[in-house]
Amino acid sequence: MARSLRIGAQGRLVLPSAMRRALGIKQGDELAARIDGRRIVLEPRDELLRRMQEELREAGGERSLVDELIAERRREAAREHPG
Repeated sequence: MARSLRIGAQGRLVLPSAMRRALGIKQGDELAARIDGRRIVLEPRDELLRRMQEELREAGGERSLVDELIAERRREAAREHPG
């Protein structure tokens, strides 16, 4: 699906409802934006995080950096609130 879009005031861009529906994007959802060559790529933030976790997992073995961070936070919480 391709559409021509116009940049509005303050650089705002309105995504057509058909595109939002196709991707399940709703008001208030967060998108990640990145530049890829001469293109701007928008993707749901959760999808980007899942992809990054998978890439880190593949590069670093079984545990990803995110998994290690979560484990560290849980250990800290257990120390602060024992029992």
